[in-house]
Amino acid sequence: MSKNTDTWLIRFHQLGSPPSFYRLAGRLQPYIAIACITLFATGLYGGLVFAPADYQQGESYRIIYIHVPSAWMSMFVYLVLAATSAISLVWRLKLAEAVARASAPVGAMYTFLALITGSLWGKPMWGTWWVWDARLTSELILLFLYLGYMALVAAIDDRRTASRAGAILAVVGVVNLPIIHFSVEWWNTLHQGPTVTKFDQPSIALSMLIPLLLMASAFQFHYLYAMLARVRVEILDSERRAGWVYALVSQRSS
Repeated sequence: MSKNTDTWLIRFHQLGSPPSFYRLAGRLQPYIAIACITLFATGLYGGLVFAPADYQQGESYRIIYIHVPSAWMSMFVYLVLAATSAISLVWRLKLAEAVARASAPVGAMYTFLALITGSLWGKPMWGTWWVWDARLTSELILLFLYLGYMALVAAIDDRRTASRAGAILAVVGVVNLPIIHFSVEWWNTLHQGPTVTKFDQPSIALSMLIPLLLMASAFQFHYLYAMLARVRVEILDSERRAGWVYALVSQRSS
């Protein structure tokens, strides 16, 4: 094995250690926050001011700039939750457990926001706040999976046992993601079909698409910031008896 490979393995191992990740996350957070705020401001201005009204839905379509990114993130965060849960089951990495625990509340928030904004959008379009549509129902199941994970982890006193139990639920629940994504193609539903992902025949004007992609990026940076902040709390909680935490607390107290 080459010297460069050994160096990268050492650095990767150091990054996976709680103290190193805690310090790295703290250094990255201010930059992530600046990027997040900039993208949110630019995306919202583009979506609410610059983008034209839709020829069918008028001004009511503008809720898309919150609804669609939150729906995307609800699935993306659950994928992160399931992946880190699988890693924690196989390799028993504390950092993977911390990322899974930190991601669940953020993902649940995105899922709830997607359901609420979808309901607000559905009322003028469909004439009702809620229908047991395949996409809506599977998204609601996703919210229950998030809540079930958090409840299960909180119900078990032993931290490692709780993480393993929650990880099993998260990995099993990942089967719901393709159902959410393909539900509008597999079943005849009220929910509209894909628009942004139809690159061969775009269904959305570029002046509307650019702000939507900016908002999607803003949500991703928001998740990254929120996840890192919560992971740092998880690390302090799990490592509260470690010497480096005592040194950190003593340094900040002095």
